[in-house]
Amino acid sequence: MAERKSARQPIADRMYDVLLHQFMSGERGAGESLNIGALSRELDVSQTPLREALARLEYTGLVQREALRGYRVAPMMTRAEVEQLKEARLVLEPRLAHHAALRITPEFLTALDESMNEFERSADAADMETEGFDMYWRSDNRFHGLIAEQSGNQFLALAYAALSGQIQRFRLFSKFGRTGARQAAPEHRAIFDAIAAGDSDAAAESMRLHVLGATERLLGN
Repeated sequence: MAERKSARQPIADRMYDVLLHQFMSGERGAGESLNIGALSRELDVSQTPLREALARLEYTGLVQREALRGYRVAPMMTRAEVEQLKEARLVLEPRLAHHAALRITPEFLTALDESMNEFERSADAADMETEGFDMYWRSDNRFHGLIAEQSGNQFLALAYAALSGQIQRFRLFSKFGRTGARQAAPEHRAIFDAIAAGDSDAAAESMRLHVLGATERLLGN
C-alpha cells in the first residue's frame, strides 16, 4: 500500500503532491473527472487521505467539486476569466509591491532573490519539461507570495491569499510552450531591483507591467 512507502510525510500531503505533479505533467488534463474510488485503486491508497488532498486542491482553485458529481480538475480559464483575474491582480499586486518596497529587510531580500534566481533557472526548461515547469510554477508562486507577506497590510495580504488559488490555476493551465517564463524572468528582476532600492513607485509600476505581460502572453496577444 502507498501508505507504507513513507513514514515521514503524512499520506494526505503525499497525495496532494502526487496529484499536483500529475496536473503539472499534463497526465490529468483540465476538466478531467477525479473519481475518488478510481484514484484510490490507482494510487493504492485509502480514500480518506485522497479526500483531504482533493479538499486542499479545491481551495487552491486547481480542483472543483460539483454536487452529486464529485471532483474534477478545474477547466481552462476562459478569456473573460483571464481578463477578470488581470483586473483583480492590478488592483492588489502593484499596491503590495509598493508597500513591500517600504519595508525591506535583509531576510526578505535574500528570500526574494532566491525565488527570483530559481525562476530564472527554470525559464529555459519551463516550456519543455515537467521538472522545469514545476520549478517555474513554484518559484513564481513563492516570489509573489513573499511580496504579499512583506506588504505589512494584513487585509491586502488576505485578499491576495484568497486570489492566489486562481493565480495558481492561471499558471498551471497556461499551456506548455506558452508560459512566457523567458519574458517573465526580466520582469521579476525589475520588480526585485525596485524593491531592493526601496523605490516603491517603481516597484508598483514594474509589478503592473508584469501582470499585464503575463496576461498578454497567455492570451497570445
